[in-house]
Amino acid sequence: MTAKAKKEYDVIIIGGGPAGLSAGIYTSRARLNSLLIERGVVGGRITDAELVENYPGFAEGVSGAELGQLMQRQAAKYGLSIVTAEVTGLELKKEKRVVKTTNGDFTTKAVIIASGSERGKLGIPGEKELTGKGVSYCATCDAPFFKEKPIAVVGGGNAAISEALHLAKFASHVIVIHRRNQLRATRIMEEKARAQSRIELLWDTVVEKIEGKDAVKRLILRHVKTGKPSTLDVAGVFVAVGLKPDTDFLKGVVPLDKAGYIITNDRMETEIPGIFAAGDIRQHSPRQAITAAGDGATAAVFAERFISQ
Repeated sequence: MTAKAKKEYDVIIIGGGPAGLSAGIYTSRARLNSLLIERGVVGGRITDAELVENYPGFAEGVSGAELGQLMQRQAAKYGLSIVTAEVTGLELKKEKRVVKTTNGDFTTKAVIIASGSERGKLGIPGEKELTGKGVSYCATCDAPFFKEKPIAVVGGGNAAISEALHLAKFASHVIVIHRRNQLRATRIMEEKARAQSRIELLWDTVVEKIEGKDAVKRLILRHVKTGKPSTLDVAGVFVAVGLKPDTDFLKGVVPLDKAGYIITNDRMETEIPGIFAAGDIRQHSPRQAITAAGDGATAAVFAERFISQ
């Protein structure tokens, strides 16, 4: 029976990033009838990474897309079913959990939530209007459109610097705009950025508006300490200002912290029996592929124990 036709499973995993795929490998190897639901690209946000250098087993690094494909292939080898759908809700019915999706409802004994997080938005004038017209959230996707053009990256973490390093291969000049006077990125990432002649770091500055009619033309900036406004002419702006947990469909069902992350114990259990969480979606997650994979494996082990009880 195909994944689309079957409606009842031992375990349903929500999200197809490293946490979800790792969970799927473990539950499927345990011979649990398992379904993974992913609304986008299987592999998750890591597929946007040009090179992952800190995942064990890949001494020379591996592209995020390849790493995601390898995980998916391994999970499929053990029988994990995967469907493309968006999860819209989660209902509790006695000993069953009902996962509501755009592809119908699925019933399960245990749920592992690994839906990750979405890229944060600036929430400023021009951002929404010019998305796809110079405003982007994925350098791997859109960098070739800006060959030999000046562009900006907003953010100061590893994601922002990773975007800037990739963009520097295409753009004439990359300006990293950060609201603080030092990066949040790791030291090695900062060293790489400072060694790249095409990258400039602009400190203590925020973007207040993105201007352009049919395409991005300039940014309206403000210095956070002096309040002095300025403008910056660019052909594009890449936003990398953090992440927002994808938990809107869980409100009122699973306890969340103030930021919207799922609260779990060290077994990845939530307060709701039979509902587990793993990866970036979890409170205090380091947001690394390797820790997400570990979370997924842990959640799968304890989900199996829950079902066997």
